[in-house]
Amino acid sequence: MRIEQLQAFLAVANTGNFGQAAKKCGVTQSTISRQIQSLEQDLGVGLFHRTAQAKLTIGGEKLLPRAEKICQEWLKATQECAELIAGKQPELCVAAIHSVCAHYLPPILPQFCLSYPEIQLRVTALGSDRALKVLRDGLVDVAIVMNNRLLTTSGEMSVEVLYEEKIAVLMAANHPLTAYESIPFSALADYPQVVFKDGYGMQRLVQEWFNRHKIELKTVMELNTLDAFRGVVRQGEIIALLPQGALIDSIQDATLAVRPLTHPPDLADPEMFNSRKPNSFSRQVVLVTTSDRLKIPPIAHFCNLVQHHLKDNFMSSPSLVSSY
Repeated sequence: MRIEQLQAFLAVANTGNFGQAAKKCGVTQSTISRQIQSLEQDLGVGLFHRTAQAKLTIGGEKLLPRAEKICQEWLKATQECAELIAGKQPELCVAAIHSVCAHYLPPILPQFCLSYPEIQLRVTALGSDRALKVLRDGLVDVAIVMNNRLLTTSGEMSVEVLYEEKIAVLMAANHPLTAYESIPFSALADYPQVVFKDGYGMQRLVQEWFNRHKIELKTVMELNTLDAFRGVVRQGEIIALLPQGALIDSIQDATLAVRPLTHPPDLADPEMFNSRKPNSFSRQVVLVTTSDRLKIPPIAHFCNLVQHHLKDNFMSSPSLVSSY
């Protein structure tokens, strides 16, 4: 059964005449006749009494309200798809990690709203893993997250690298580690740490880094907001490993201190133990959406705004952690 057959059926039922139905549908009368015959074969019942005026049979009367409902839904679906491709949608939903929401998205959002004032822009701060899950579930259109190749490798995903930022140490202004200009990674083992909650990419990144270099991570607390991190760290010896974007407010806070890290030696290469390589402990932030969403003008426009703003910002700005 095809939608054209149902449309032909309704045209004949409404006009009572095959010829008039053909004119209404913009096809020949023979085409209308074939579509009705094919529909009758599919259903196994006659639909019209073929007299001077085409009248519905009992089977036709049963089909009529169903066919009307199906064709109405089909019309509505085609209109909604056309509006989607034309950029007419009620809202655009974005999930992003906290540092992006706090510092990098605010200049972009008004630009988008000027271009699409009729679209409600909804932005939610989430951990990377959660943001990617709601993207996969279709609850948001775009996710700006720490890259996790295990969650972004499916064929429909579109992943654009935005920037890479170093990880540094956040501590109280009077913390013993402030004596270092660049903190040796091994020195972190002596102090308790606050980390992001499970489901945040940063927690996984920090834990994997410590495991790789065979250093114990002394986790004493899990949090999920940057304000909470700063509040806890101010109190004493607890430290936190955070990315550059999460440290912007801390740099200007006299009660806090930020220090870069000295890259630990490669454990597989004994000759590297005496070297002091620059810190390469970093995270990659990406913009993720799906290939079909990129064909929708408002979503494509938002993604372009984010890519241009963030890439330009990181190319022109010096590293925060090198100028604490």
